[in-house]
Amino acid sequence: MPERRLPARLVVLVSGSGTNLQALLDACADPSYGAAVVAVGADRDGIEGLARGDRAGVPTFVAKVSDYTSRDHWDRALADRVGAFEPDLVVCAGFMKLLSTDFLERFLTLNTHPALCPAFPGMHGPRDALEHGVKVTGATLFVVDGGVDTGPIVAQVAVPVADDDDVASLHERIKVAERAMLVESVGRIAREGVTVDGRRVRVGTSAH
Repeated sequence: MPERRLPARLVVLVSGSGTNLQALLDACADPSYGAAVVAVGADRDGIEGLARGDRAGVPTFVAKVSDYTSRDHWDRALADRVGAFEPDLVVCAGFMKLLSTDFLERFLTLNTHPALCPAFPGMHGPRDALEHGVKVTGATLFVVDGGVDTGPIVAQVAVPVADDDDVASLHERIKVAERAMLVESVGRIAREGVTVDGRRVRVGTSAH
């Protein structure tokens, strides 16, 4: 993360409804939170996540893979669009595209996953947890790396699995916990700083 400045500048990337984006926009409305969403980017048009940015008066942009000659070209273009807003932090809020190592070396990028990493990576965390019969699952906030849900862990929150849960009910409770964890952690990073040392992430007073 660059030299700390308040409010910290957030660029949020979305692919869908943008509920985590909305939670961040709501939190940023309080000056004491210490962060501001300066742009919302998406990989497709016409989604609610972009509309949320528009309603909040935040600049939005779209970079569709199909508009570029190659995936590398798209990734470089996305990095340039993001970089134009000089972010201190990039947050993937339901962004469904993998980012290149070049992008990730340029921007400290966070994402959430609806399971307790390293368990149950990939697209079906709540379903996989149910099928495995675990009694506790949850959500993870991590620094994005080149893998799928494999990056250094910033924060985790536990969510008990109820006997009568199905995938939808479990996922909904995980999403509520995930949003709260995301908002709290991003605010702390904005106000207090963060250090990533290998697999270890320190937020706050020990972060230099």
